[in-house]
Amino acid sequence: MKSRSLTVGLVAMVSLVAFEYLAVAVAMPVVARELGGAHLYGLAFSGAMAAGVVGTVIGGRWADLRGPAAPLWSGAVAFGGGLLLAGLAQNMETLIAGRLVQGLGGALINVSLYVLVARVYPEAQHPKIFSLFATAWVVPSMVGPALVGAVAAAGHWRLVFLAVPFLTVIAGIFLVRGLAGQPISGGQAEPAPGLLRKTGWAVLTAVGAGLMQYGSDGEPVLLAVGVLVLLLALPRLLPKGTVRAARGLPAVVALRGLTAGAFFAAEVMVPLMLDAKYFLSPLTAGLALTGGALSWSFASWLQGREVFSRMVNLVAGTASISAGIALMGVVSFGLGPVALAYPSWIVAGFGMGLVYPTLSVLTLELSARGEQGVNSSALQVGEMVFSVVAVAVTSALFIATANGHWSVFAATLVLTLLGLAVAPRTTRRIVADVREAVGARG
Repeated sequence: MKSRSLTVGLVAMVSLVAFEYLAVAVAMPVVARELGGAHLYGLAFSGAMAAGVVGTVIGGRWADLRGPAAPLWSGAVAFGGGLLLAGLAQNMETLIAGRLVQGLGGALINVSLYVLVARVYPEAQHPKIFSLFATAWVVPSMVGPALVGAVAAAGHWRLVFLAVPFLTVIAGIFLVRGLAGQPISGGQAEPAPGLLRKTGWAVLTAVGAGLMQYGSDGEPVLLAVGVLVLLLALPRLLPKGTVRAARGLPAVVALRGLTAGAFFAAEVMVPLMLDAKYFLSPLTAGLALTGGALSWSFASWLQGREVFSRMVNLVAGTASISAGIALMGVVSFGLGPVALAYPSWIVAGFGMGLVYPTLSVLTLELSARGEQGVNSSALQVGEMVFSVVAVAVTSALFIATANGHWSVFAATLVLTLLGLAVAPRTTRRIVADVREAVGARG
């Protein structure tokens, strides 16, 4: 019963963080208009992202040293408190402050959950748990935008922020019951040196990502400065060898960044392309994304049941993302019917459902006790920053090619093809499986 309460609490907490991430994006135009803060619109997102990068780095090390309970509950309090502050805000500055606290709290929650899974659940159950986490992220993307859009359109945008803290308390009650008596305390006896320095690199990384985000809108100087800052700071937060995708954990982190960055950058362009080129309504265009979310959830379920080997999940999953993006590029060129967009994104979403949770499982498998938090934070920081960079670069390409939707799909396809080259380097077992499969065919 405790195990069931714990799983329900974990999934509920992940769902709430995911829902709020999507909800704010939908409601923010109404919020900015009512609070008179259109000039601060971008800061509401980049500020939360910056706080998230810092929170992920701090939370990962904190969980390794003292166990995941303290950063988890601190994150829950910060997450709920930030939402309350944003929901009660009377001006945009206060709302942004709430978003900063919320972003910090959400990051602490996310990285703590990885360590908690490693400490509580047997290794054989990790694929199932991470498939539930993936579904908990995907389901809000299916129901959240329509629900939040209706609430915001009715003039009740504050409910988008104020309702979730109460639901967080309910999720916390399940967690308290499930965590009672669980061996989650403790970690390394002594803190590793350089945490303050690493936090500084996290701040610089967030600044660099923010500069790229702002620079992608026709500001090449900001874009270039952002790239330079990231080249200096980001490698300090990732496992050594991530840039060259060294075998093992560095390749895992690199593959997560490449696939997530490619998928999310392409996904941003899908409804825009369907609206601008084929004049589809937002609802009709959005159904393509819904199809991708459903197939992501289904593939995550398959991964949790270990229907396929890790090698198949990563290689076939990355190939599936590549195929989906390539087919969407065909639609953007007008070389295929618009109806092709829907199965295209179902294929891409299926690939993400295989790849995403598999990489989470591998991260814990490749981490010793006392390193689970810092390695999980590296995985999540890499994903966040790679995604921001991918969106920024493809946005700049889109502008440079005079609204050439094809350029975004071409660039993201390159990223996934790089991911295909990286996938076999994630574990020795995968390399052995590939060789064994080739030998069997020979």
